[in-house]
Amino acid sequence: MSQHTTTLIWQRDNAKFTDKRYSRAHTWLFDGGASIPASSSPDVVPVPYSVPENVDPEEAFIVSLSSCHMLWFLDFASRGGYVVDSYRDEAVGVMEKNAAGKWFIARVTLHSHVVFSGEKGIEGSSVPELHHQAHESCFLANSVKTEIDIQGTWERV
Repeated sequence: MSQHTTTLIWQRDNAKFTDKRYSRAHTWLFDGGASIPASSSPDVVPVPYSVPENVDPEEAFIVSLSSCHMLWFLDFASRGGYVVDSYRDEAVGVMEKNAAGKWFIARVTLHSHVVFSGEKGIEGSSVPELHHQAHESCFLANSVKTEIDIQGTWERV
């Protein structure tokens, strides 16, 4: 079993609060020492009560899925003898209402681009298989009901 701990800090400051005119800015602290400024999305709560420059929970959810997938992809590529020089993913999440009328992130599409080098050649069928293995192994993908689609491209240098 593995346990992970984070800390979230928010302060009301001088806002009245009951009029809903308070800042949604807060901070995420991670066990390794990283501190991330966070906020609600300005698509959900208008500025100035949200901070567009800060990470919002929806973005964090999407990039968490992307990161988990990439880490497994790199692991399986390394095990297979492939050399990955770079991996870039421009993940996109789509919010929709579920059957109960509640908003959720229904789909996340990973638009990864992987650059390979090294002596072992990469065939077209190898990359989708690496993505499949990564998806099947990703802890987060196994934890959510969000549909995850992988639209990867690759090249060899």
